Amino acid sequence: MSPLDLLGLGLLGIRTRRMRAALSALGIAIGIATMVVVTGIPASSQAALDTQLAALGVDLLEVVPAQRGGAAAGLPAESVAMVERIGPVTAAGATASTGAIVRRSDRTDPRDGSGLTVRAAQPDLLTVLDAHVRSGHWLTPAEQRFPAVVLGAVAATRLGFDAIPATGPAPQVIIGKRWFTVTGVLAPIPLAPDVDRSVLVGWPTAHRTLGFDNRPTTIYVRVEESAVEPVRAVLPATVDPAAPDNVRVTRPSDALAAKRATEATFSVLLLGLGAVALLVGGVGVANTMVVSVLERRAEIGLRRALGSTRGQVRAQFLTEAAVLSVLGGAAGTALGVLLTAAYATHQTWPVVVPLPATLAGLGGSALVGIVAGVYPAVHASRLTPTEALNS
Repeated sequence: MSPLDLLGLGLLGIRTRRMRAALSALGIAIGIATMVVVTGIPASSQAALDTQLAALGVDLLEVVPAQRGGAAAGLPAESVAMVERIGPVTAAGATASTGAIVRRSDRTDPRDGSGLTVRAAQPDLLTVLDAHVRSGHWLTPAEQRFPAVVLGAVAATRLGFDAIPATGPAPQVIIGKRWFTVTGVLAPIPLAPDVDRSVLVGWPTAHRTLGFDNRPTTIYVRVEESAVEPVRAVLPATVDPAAPDNVRVTRPSDALAAKRATEATFSVLLLGLGAVALLVGGVGVANTMVVSVLERRAEIGLRRALGSTRGQVRAQFLTEAAVLSVLGGAAGTALGVLLTAAYATHQTWPVVVPLPATLAGLGGSALVGIVAGVYPAVHASRLTPTEALNS
């Protein structure tokens, strides 16, 4: 028989026993939908957890000079450019303490800096720290070269500038003996509390007006998550090849270890639940096909009497089992995706349906259907025409 003839013969039992076929496909659909749901919902939950952990800086390293005699010297001026040449590094930015004192007014004590630090900041610092401007704007390329500052969240509160007015003159602060215009206020940065307590000045302006020597004191490095440890190992020699012992690199965040532990746990959980769902679906198909063979023994005997071979009978029931499983798998996959999307949306999680789970829902259902249909098909093919008709 041609493949089309075989398919038509396999669909014969489904067309003539529609209710039984629908119930059988429903059993498969429930099993496959369960597999998709139990993989999709944990995957969506894991994506939400990954987002929260990423906010804790799992891919962020901080490079600072080692303390020597109670004081820390700056890092080499070219160190940021050297760090950016490391392959897995995605971004790098630096700040540097200038030692200057900032005041709200020239009438306050020149020695009272309100516990704040004046830092030189590179233009891409916000991108590296994933920081945001709460009010006003970040230093433009032109403002990097003029007396302008951006205030960290804590610095803005202590200086009394919670927001930049939309109209009218911008507020000013005095650093040393020079007035600086405040262009923006940053939102709190959990990954860099030192920046929150800082007044940020453009790198060129700090060099020209505050006596800054262009040596960074803190370098923030974003790294591909899988390469955090190797990059951390090579950073000291990269930043200061002549004296790597003078460089200290923060260890990877504990959140990184937690993130990897959750990924491993979720992987084991998904594998186990998916296997159970497929097993349940396979048992349902096998049961359905065994009952179908028992009910259709007269049909099998008539076909054998009319000349059908044992191979054709086996192929008929295997095709029917596979078609039932594929139909149930397709319906179950669609149902599982819808349920996963609905639940994830309700929980405000990202909707994630793993592609392997979807493919397993379709391919796995066909494979399970064939395996589950082997025994009924072989049993049907072994019936002699006389035995089948007498039954």
